Amino acid sequence: MGIVVTVRDVMTKDIIAVEKTDPVIKAIDLMVKNEIGSVVVNENGKPVGILTERDIMKRVCPQELCSRKVTVGEVMSHPLVTIEAEARLGEAALLMLEKNIRRLLVVDKGQVVGIITQGDVMRGTLDTFMALSMIR
Repeated sequence: MGIVVTVRDVMTKDIIAVEKTDPVIKAIDLMVKNEIGSVVVNENGKPVGILTERDIMKRVCPQELCSRKVTVGEVMSHPLVTIEAEARLGEAALLMLEKNIRRLLVVDKGQVVGIITQGDVMRGTLDTFMALSMIR
């Protein structure tokens, strides 16, 4: 008897996004306000990248001394790496490991429906182990 956990089961549905042309400081403000480690980057309403805490630390502050002139598009990670909502949790973990990333955008029928992080994968895995141990 196996328990199948999908990406949809553990993803975060509420996505915080900025436009590619927005200043990085706007993204930082949103990340702090919402207590999150990344924002999705849109161009003309479509996701084209992701801006993470790591992007800001590695690409903004060392070169521009955290200038307010730096735009999100200049430092975002791209292309986006996505995963289907019905994919198994292990597939998400493997893809993150292979790409050396901590977050994946979740898609369903070509539309972005959420985001899954390493923390979500760990929580989903732990919940599965706990459920299995209670069955036995």
